[in-house]
Amino acid sequence: MLGTVHGKLVFNRRVRTLAAAIAERLPHGARVLDVGCGSGDLAALVMQIRPDVSIEGIDVLVRPGTAIPVHAYDGAHIPFGDDSFDAAMVVDVLHHTDDPAAVLAEIARVAPMVVIKDHLRDGIAAGPTLRFMDWVGNAAHGVRLPYNYLSHREWKAIWARLHLGTSKFATRLALYPRPFSWLFDRGLHFVTVLSR
Repeated sequence: MLGTVHGKLVFNRRVRTLAAAIAERLPHGARVLDVGCGSGDLAALVMQIRPDVSIEGIDVLVRPGTAIPVHAYDGAHIPFGDDSFDAAMVVDVLHHTDDPAAVLAEIARVAPMVVIKDHLRDGIAAGPTLRFMDWVGNAAHGVRLPYNYLSHREWKAIWARLHLGTSKFATRLALYPRPFSWLFDRGLHFVTVLSR
């Protein structure tokens, strides 16, 4: 029942909001890699907003009938050469990995610019809230849930170690309708552009 409510009240709004945030951050005419793209629905919506970009995806679980072309990915080594893409997007994926820094380094290897959306484990009860959100949105799909959330300070340390500059950082994304926004939007999400 919780999954049904999530799908009806949250998922579509979330996808539309994220597509707009990502679309405005991608360079003109870019060839983009969507890392951990799932169904590809988000990427397809980004391309509707930005018909000048082309997006293909990689995922460890390649689903049938995806909205974009999807290549199998082992979760560690992206099957493309250095600078194969103009940009990459990675949306709510890195907290599903054991080593977000290593995965991000591999993404930055294939694209000089990365649009990242993930979570911030800052503030009162942030960890338990993020765990609940992750479970509701992903458990039914068989997505691995290590709950590896980082604080803003930890993210910044990774970006500095990988020599990635940040721009267009935002935490007020308005992903959820009221009253859900009072609990689930409160600075737990961010989107930014990382560049080598």
